[in-house]
Amino acid sequence: MRKLRLIASTLEILFITFLIMLNYCSNNINAEVTSPSNQTPIKIAVFIYDFKDRYISLVGQNFEEIQRNNQGKVEFTFYDGMDDQAVQSRDINTVLNIRDTDLILLDIVDTNNSKVVIDRIKETGIPVILFNREPINIEDVRSYNKAFFVGTNASQAGTLQGQILINAWNSNKSLDTNNDGIMQYIMLMGERDNIEAIERTRYSISTINNAGLRTQELDLRVADWNRDSARSIVEALYLQYGRNIEAIISNNDEMAIGAIEALQNYGYNKGDNTKTIPVVGVDGIPEAQDLIKQGTMTGSVLQDAKAMAEVSYNMGINLVDRKNPLDGIPYEFDSTGVAVRIPYKEIIS
Repeated sequence: MRKLRLIASTLEILFITFLIMLNYCSNNINAEVTSPSNQTPIKIAVFIYDFKDRYISLVGQNFEEIQRNNQGKVEFTFYDGMDDQAVQSRDINTVLNIRDTDLILLDIVDTNNSKVVIDRIKETGIPVILFNREPINIEDVRSYNKAFFVGTNASQAGTLQGQILINAWNSNKSLDTNNDGIMQYIMLMGERDNIEAIERTRYSISTINNAGLRTQELDLRVADWNRDSARSIVEALYLQYGRNIEAIISNNDEMAIGAIEALQNYGYNKGDNTKTIPVVGVDGIPEAQDLIKQGTMTGSVLQDAKAMAEVSYNMGINLVDRKNPLDGIPYEFDSTGVAVRIPYKEIIS
C-alpha cells in the first residue's frame, strides 16, 4: 500500500512538473511573437522646414546615413515644409491621422507656432524631438513630457563670429579703409523672429565692442537665410556705401556666399588681400570651407550637422524604448531641462 502511495505521489509530481514546463515554453513562444525587435522597423517621420536650406540638407543626409546603417531596424520618411507652416502642419496632420509612426523628428517652420503643433502631437502620445529651429518659447516644449529640443547655443555662434573679426581687424590695419578706427559693417540677418538669428546678430557685435573695438552699423537687412536674396541686397548696398563697407556679418554661410558673389561683381574678394572685405558666416558648409581656404571668405562657425542628426535620432529612439532620453548621449540638458545644445567650432584659414 505504501508503494502504491509512493508511486502515486511520484506521478503527481511529474505531472505538475510537466504542466509547469509546458506553461514556461508557451510563455517563451508568445514572448518571441510580441517582441518589438521581431516586428516591423521603428517608423520615423522627419519634418524638414525647407529642403532647399543647405545646412539642413546636410542634416538630412546624415539621417539617411543613419537609416543605411540600421537597415531593417528603422524606416525614415521625409517631409519638406517648403518654408511654409501651412504645408508642414498639413503633412503632420496626415501622419498623425494615419497612426503609423513611432517617432517624429521636427524642424519646425514657424518658431512662433510650436505650441499648436506640439499640442497636436501630444494628443497621439507620439514622442517628438524638435531640432535645429528653436521655438521662441521653450515652455512649449516643456508642456509635453515626450518632447525635447536639440539645437545649439546661438549666442556662442555670434561670439565666435565676433572673435574672428576681431583677429582679422587687429592683424590687418588696412581693413580700416577710412582710418577712423571704427569698423563699419553690414549685417545680414536670417529672420526677424528667429532666436538663432537674433542671438547671432546681437553677440557678434557685442563681442567686438567688448574687446574695445568701435563699430558702426551701416545697414541691417533680412535675407531669409537665402544666397540669392543676400547677393541682391549686397549689390544694392555696395552702390550706396561703396568702400565704406569694412565687414559683412552674416547669420549663415548661404547669405555670406551670396554677399561674396556680389562683392566679386565689383572686383573684391577674388584672392587679392588689398581688395578684400571681411565676410563671416555660420554653418561651416563645404562650399564656405572651400572659400575660406581660398582666402575669399574670412571665416565661419561650424554647426555640426552630423551631431545634430545623431543626437536627435538617438534621443528619439530612447523615448521609443522608454529609456532616459539622455541615455548614451554625450551632452546634458541645459537649465530648461528639455534642451540639448551642441557646441559650435570656429573655422578660419
